[in-house]
Amino acid sequence: MSCALVSFCHFQELEAARDFLCPHLRQPGAAAARDAGESEGLWGPWQTLFHLNRCKTQTNYWLQDCVLSLSPTNDLMVIAREQKAVFLVPKWKYSDKGKEEMQYAVGWSGSLNVEEGECVSSALCIPLASQKRSSTGRPDWTCIVVGFTSGYVRFYTENGVLLLAQLLNEDPVLQLKCRTYEIPRHPGVTEQNEELSILYPAAIVTIDGFSLFQSLRACRNQVARAAASGNENVQPPPLAYKKWGLQDVDAIIDHASVGIMTLSPFDQMKTASSIGGYNAAIKNSPPAMSQYVTVGSNPFTGFFFALEGSTQPLLSHVALAVASKLTSALFSAASGWLGWKSKHEEEPVQKQKPKVEPATPLAVRFGLPDSRRHGESICLSPCNTLAAVTDDFGRVILLDVTRGLAVRMWKGYRDAQIGWIQTVEDLHERETEKMDFSPFGNAQGPSRVAQFLVIYAPRRGILEVWSTQQGPRVGAFNVGKHCRLLYPGYKIMGLNNVTSQGWQPQTYQICLVDPVSGSMKTIHVPFHLALSDKKSERAKDMHLVKKLSALLKALEKILASERVPFSSLANITRTLMDTLKNQELESVDEGLLQFCSNKLKLLHLYESVSKLNSLSLQSETTISDNDLAKLLRLDEKEFVRFQTLLENYKQENTQPTVRFAEDKDSVLSVKMFLEYLEYEKDMINVKKLEEGEYVALGSLFFWKCLHGESSTKEMCHTLESAGFSPQVLLSLLLTLWLSKEKDILDKPQSVWCLHTMLSLLSKMKVAIDESWDSQSISPWWQQMRTACIQSENNGAALLSAHVGHAVTAQITDSVAEKKFSQTIVGADTDSWEALSLDTEYWKLLLKQLEDCLILQMLLNSKVSKRTTKVSSLQTEPLCRLSVKKLLEGGKGGIADTVAKWVFKQDLSFNVLELARKKDEESSEEPVETDSTVSLGESEAETGLETILKLLQLAYQQFPCSLESDVLYAHCCWEYIVIFNSAFLRVCLCIALMMWNTFVVKRLSAATYLMDKVGKAPKDRLCRRDVGMGDTAMTSFLGSCSDLLQILMEADIRSDEMHTPILDTEDAWVSVEGPVSIIELALEQKCIHYPLVEHHSILCAILYGIMRFSLKSMKPLSLFDSKGKNAFFKDLSSIQLLPSGDMDPNILSIRQQLLRKIVTAAVHCSSQKAKGISEEMSLSAEREKDWPVLAVGLAQPLQVNEDVIRRHYVYELYNYGLDQRGEEATLQVHDKEVLASQLLVLTGQRLAYALLHTQTKEGMELLARLPPTLCTWLKAMDPQDLQNVEVPIATTAKLVDKVIENLPENHGQYSLALNLMEAVEAISSS
Repeated sequence: MSCALVSFCHFQELEAARDFLCPHLRQPGAAAARDAGESEGLWGPWQTLFHLNRCKTQTNYWLQDCVLSLSPTNDLMVIAREQKAVFLVPKWKYSDKGKEEMQYAVGWSGSLNVEEGECVSSALCIPLASQKRSSTGRPDWTCIVVGFTSGYVRFYTENGVLLLAQLLNEDPVLQLKCRTYEIPRHPGVTEQNEELSILYPAAIVTIDGFSLFQSLRACRNQVARAAASGNENVQPPPLAYKKWGLQDVDAIIDHASVGIMTLSPFDQMKTASSIGGYNAAIKNSPPAMSQYVTVGSNPFTGFFFALEGSTQPLLSHVALAVASKLTSALFSAASGWLGWKSKHEEEPVQKQKPKVEPATPLAVRFGLPDSRRHGESICLSPCNTLAAVTDDFGRVILLDVTRGLAVRMWKGYRDAQIGWIQTVEDLHERETEKMDFSPFGNAQGPSRVAQFLVIYAPRRGILEVWSTQQGPRVGAFNVGKHCRLLYPGYKIMGLNNVTSQGWQPQTYQICLVDPVSGSMKTIHVPFHLALSDKKSERAKDMHLVKKLSALLKALEKILASERVPFSSLANITRTLMDTLKNQELESVDEGLLQFCSNKLKLLHLYESVSKLNSLSLQSETTISDNDLAKLLRLDEKEFVRFQTLLENYKQENTQPTVRFAEDKDSVLSVKMFLEYLEYEKDMINVKKLEEGEYVALGSLFFWKCLHGESSTKEMCHTLESAGFSPQVLLSLLLTLWLSKEKDILDKPQSVWCLHTMLSLLSKMKVAIDESWDSQSISPWWQQMRTACIQSENNGAALLSAHVGHAVTAQITDSVAEKKFSQTIVGADTDSWEALSLDTEYWKLLLKQLEDCLILQMLLNSKVSKRTTKVSSLQTEPLCRLSVKKLLEGGKGGIADTVAKWVFKQDLSFNVLELARKKDEESSEEPVETDSTVSLGESEAETGLETILKLLQLAYQQFPCSLESDVLYAHCCWEYIVIFNSAFLRVCLCIALMMWNTFVVKRLSAATYLMDKVGKAPKDRLCRRDVGMGDTAMTSFLGSCSDLLQILMEADIRSDEMHTPILDTEDAWVSVEGPVSIIELALEQKCIHYPLVEHHSILCAILYGIMRFSLKSMKPLSLFDSKGKNAFFKDLSSIQLLPSGDMDPNILSIRQQLLRKIVTAAVHCSSQKAKGISEEMSLSAEREKDWPVLAVGLAQPLQVNEDVIRRHYVYELYNYGLDQRGEEATLQVHDKEVLASQLLVLTGQRLAYALLHTQTKEGMELLARLPPTLCTWLKAMDPQDLQNVEVPIATTAKLVDKVIENLPENHGQYSLALNLMEAVEAISSS
């Protein structure tokens, strides 16, 4: 990326300002034409043309004779000439092209002179910071400072109201300059104060910024109060300043106030020696001085130093004498003030000028003596270390103000105007250098700052940007010969080190005013242009990537906005795309251009679809049942049965739900449309969406087509031309159809529209493969059948399946007719029926959907009147059915579904038998029922006729799945499951009784025994203390862990449990004897969950120690005193459990135990993989996933889970289980540490392969390896490997995984690369 000259504002009334400031340039059109005609008669045509060109040149050059000043916040601009001035303020307005842009308009105009004959010589626009908390750091208002030839300095508001006037010197004001607060970039840099400096021909006056800020605020407030009260007599507050008389200089034209500086000890001694001689004495602390640099003549540049303070002289008697003069420097208020008096008092005040205080002499210390050269202007750099000076020889000289040297010179820039641009580096663009960084600082360091000098040569009409100090020219622009370059050199006054760190508005460092085009431009210079050629290319690319990514994010934000209208989105995207096409190929990213092109195509598609939907088509023709039957290829009897089935389904499926009226104008927004779709290789793909979003997208395309309100053919053609594949369109169509079941069943016309649309989609390219024949399955129709199988809206699925079957048969017939018409000429083929594999699959699906529909109708049916109380389990709704669920439910899935429905409806055996009886008997014969299958009076009154009919229909559809024994078995099982869940409370109480009565005593004995011996005890000790062998005790500990887990799970579900009511028959109420177990169980108290969890952790640890026979591990040492005291207490009691941070020693023991368990578990897995039988045989149900259990124990034991995961992965690779290790790596968070561990393991494998096998090829390869790698391999110990017989190809994959997880700046990354080369060499050999 190169420099850019960007236009940011235009002038609205620049000609009006010119006519006001320069009335002699005002020339009416008629007078100009008349004068031109007269001139032509006297001089001839070429003299007239010369005269007009001269007038035009004078008109364009008027801005060079004016005094200009622009506020750095771009909120005010001042143009002044002689006594008049115009204040311009920015306003947002529409240009001639209809675009909204910022334009400068005249806010105030008038005369500023008060004294007779005085003219404006200099002006500044200084923004003052706001003091409000809500706008800290932002500008409050802008003050205009104007210097006059009479010596007065006046301060105005934006509206031209005079705030303050001061006569500081009787000589003309030559230049006004300002310095605002900047945060020091380095700790050693002196913090500069704010100030306003005023240059006179032989003096400099500096006004402290803080004092000026407070005075201006007070004056503005007093003016506001005076305007409100009507009193114009306002007394301004005092203003403190310093005045220095510059000596030993012939002429001064311009100046620069560098600020306060402190000499280094060497410079201090050098200065003292040059002034005081060999015996000059200096103080320990160097003095602070204010440095001023002037340009003019004799010397060409002069350097002045004013000591700060007068009580601490730093040099000898000469320096003391100079310091004594400083005591007369003025720090008092100005005695002469111009107030706002009445008109009667104004004249005598004007005649009597205020007293002017004398200046403190200040001699030039040194300069650049060049008697022939006269300086014209000086511009100080933002970092206060460099300054650019222009002279009357057409040179631009670069000064080092610290050393007082000229370090560079540019020739050929007569009447040049100069300015500076400071660019701060973005740390993300910095190239990572491979070097040793200091351990005491940040490796990356602070952001660097680059200084660029901007030179405008008006005689050549060129604007150049140069890199300082010795850098090349980095930019050049042809801008015309009539421009003005404005460089304020300051920002906002009134900030400090706190307020300047907050939010700040955008400030312009430099500005170019072009009166010809009426525009204002600024320069953007990227930081990488200040770098060397080696780094510049990479920095240029990084800057380009950052700019393109910012542009891409901005475009994405605009496209994602809901408030931006469609027309604006299209115009923005089109404009950006055209701009990118017109730029250079190097600066244009193809990805961004493609992104804009894709978004523009989607916007055009949205516009086309919206237009088609807005053209509503009203079809007057109605479709008869006969036409619909022919369309679906059904005879009259089949169609009537199908129609009746759908009507019954509608009635049974109708549920009272709240539905809101849909807004007719509510369509998918442009934002959602762009988020749902994406372009890829000229094809439109739909992103992964939720079902509702998918339906909304399909509704935009097809909903009006399904209602016959939009042209189906045009819609399909539009979508196909845009890049949609037929498969995507079919998926959208079916999703919409299947989700709108209620609306579709009410409109039979939608079936006809679906048939038309499906036919059009099937005729698209790539829809049906050209190689498809009748004996193969088409993926096109299989996609549609899959959607119908997965749908739970069986009515809509059955309708779409009939339409799909009809369209398939139609296409099959046409293909067969073409095929046979070529082979059999003149044969009668009207009675033939083309058969295909897809047609048979459609028939099978139609049967499945019809059965599922009938079964869904049965599940939706309910008993109208309930005679018994309904439980909460019976009120839970049943899930909806689909063909996929029935196919995945197994052979008993249908019977299980009906059994659940029987339980929900609380149907008796008589109802099921009566429905079966009706199904078995002929419908013509009357049904005779005996007493065993007849309905009772209560059951007959509940209205079961509909349920009986649906049951009979279900028996007919599922004669095998709903056979008597199968259905009754499933009903029995359903009731048993409900019984078990209802009495879960009893199970919880029984488990608690088991723990308190039998388990806790043996568990405590086992714990103390294992803690005493410090390992898994032998069989003899187990039998002596616990009363069971070591194998039995291992199983016992596992059972204890399971029992505690059951207690915790049951306690979680305790809120859902209902306490059973134990009742006794009336005849047996007087029974006596012991209390039943259930009564004892129900009397148990509720458990304390944290205490149970505490015991569960202990049982898991004991089980692991016994299971893997771990040594040197005492289980009670893993807990503190609180945890030990809480063991083996009543589980319903509340104990003091460990909380807060644990002792690091205990945490270390815990981590060691978990690592041992993981290592032992991996060892057992490797033994099983080798086919070695274990000594301890445990059932498959008892065996646990120990690595997962260890990770689960890490959190309650306050151990880092990732440490255990990394150890598990390491052990898997250590035992040669690389495939499992690669899978387990996905669970590790800190993969960099894991990669370092695996790198050592890889080195051990390679050391074994090269050093311990002692093959000839290995020795030759070892000799070719780098010395660093050889030394590292020799330090590896392969004896730590548990499996050394790992193929080298497997090790190569491990090295690739290590390199993948190691960052490039890691210390072992180069070693890993060498390892990879070594492994590849071994593999190739």
